[in-house]
Amino acid sequence: MADRMSTRRRMDRIRDDHAVSRTVNGHLKRKERANRDKRIAELIKVAKFPYTPAVQSWISTKLGKPFTQVTEEEAKTLVK
Repeated sequence: MADRMSTRRRMDRIRDDHAVSRTVNGHLKRKERANRDKRIAELIKVAKFPYTPAVQSWISTKLGKPFTQVTEEEAKTLVK
């Protein structure tokens, strides 16, 4: 009986710790995404088409289509 209770307490503690971690990490990720958006937008303004793979990936994610189908005008409209 004692084994079940200690296991139950341990599992509850793990579940609660994970919930706290998700909350804290979620806020940090939101800030990082905002910083990344600013950084990539600046790169798009100064760089020439076609962009580096990191910028291409960001653009295709924002537009919801493969980068091979993206035009330079569409990429530039993201940063206006």
